[in-house]
Amino acid sequence: MEVAIHISPTSVGERFFTVRDNRSTLLSHLTRYSYREARLRFQAKSVRGGKSNLNKFSSSAIRQREFGGNILDEEDDGDETNISDDESSFLSLSEKPDRNMALLDEYEMDELDSSSTSNHRSGYVAVLGKPNVGKSTLANQMIGQKLSIVTDKPQTTRHQILGICSGPEYQIILYDTPGVMGKKMHKLDSMMMKNVRSAAINADCVLVVVDACKVPEKIDEVLEEGVADLNHKLPTLLVLNKKDLIKPGEIVKKLEWYEKFTDVDEVIPVSAKYGHGVDDVREWILSKLPVGPAYYPKDIVSEHPERFFVAEIIREKIFMQYHNEVPYACQVNVVSYKARPNAKDFIQVEILVEKNSQKIILIGKEGRALKLLATAARLDIEDFLQKKVYLEVEVKVKENWRQDEGLLKHYGYGGQIQVL
Repeated sequence: MEVAIHISPTSVGERFFTVRDNRSTLLSHLTRYSYREARLRFQAKSVRGGKSNLNKFSSSAIRQREFGGNILDEEDDGDETNISDDESSFLSLSEKPDRNMALLDEYEMDELDSSSTSNHRSGYVAVLGKPNVGKSTLANQMIGQKLSIVTDKPQTTRHQILGICSGPEYQIILYDTPGVMGKKMHKLDSMMMKNVRSAAINADCVLVVVDACKVPEKIDEVLEEGVADLNHKLPTLLVLNKKDLIKPGEIVKKLEWYEKFTDVDEVIPVSAKYGHGVDDVREWILSKLPVGPAYYPKDIVSEHPERFFVAEIIREKIFMQYHNEVPYACQVNVVSYKARPNAKDFIQVEILVEKNSQKIILIGKEGRALKLLATAARLDIEDFLQKKVYLEVEVKVKENWRQDEGLLKHYGYGGQIQVL
């Protein structure tokens, strides 16, 4: 049995995507260019409130629809929307954009020209570390936006997340990477570690994040997985994260240990959660970046399209709501995304699991667990998109999808972004 949850919006929850710019009317929006790159930009966009009627969409599923708290089931036969396999819909994350992009519009050229001063710095930074040390939290703090999802479970980040941190005199492009793991259980794990290595290819410097709460240990495994393939040594900063959780005296001892027993250029203690020490990390990065113009217009914060972040929001809610093996067995795909200027955007999402038992857990009794998940996800998606959405969620079983290399590449684990 396929289950689709249709959620009608009722209220707006806590803001997910915060605008750094002091122009309060600027909101996130997807912009596509003729050379196939898709970027998140801030453009003026009004937020429409109020309720509107639910529309019918065909699906080979038993649907549960919410009308004022009442759940109705109905059969509806139809064709599923398929994602194109056209290679032109994928954008590589391992290629730097040309700083002299001929196809930028006039506004974007003005943005780039404004950064072409003699002391402007720009470059790429690979953020490496073991699972659950706070890499994504640090990246989010530096960018000033919540781009990477964050939970208390290890290995939450699966993709290489490209985030852009810009200032008047600099542009830092951060590669937030999956946590470095020892034993690789699935093909997915191997491809994730390949993405860790590819992050260092374009990097001008490296951040290795470690957990200050844990006993100090060598970072050889992290460096081996991240930068061993390079024929030159990159400037490396060890970021001692979670300093807010230990005593000052312990911080000093651990700083001394890492300075003595690791081959890094400097060690900086931070609390990524509260932003303490993040400015010091930024200053260190800027001291290592080359002088040059920006790679991207200054109002761009990521090269991932909106549908990527929609899927990530849903995956974050799965990690927060479910336990044991279920979150790790889930793959979230945005099957259809229809922007409708005069109505709620329609977003159709599929959640893949590997076993029917996992599907049963994900749906819950009478679909209650899935309804809770869809509601929480929709609120964050609406905050991210700054408009109301009609969210359809389906759960399907795809046995051993984590071992299927072809599927994994299609899902973006081959270092590419789907920009449909």
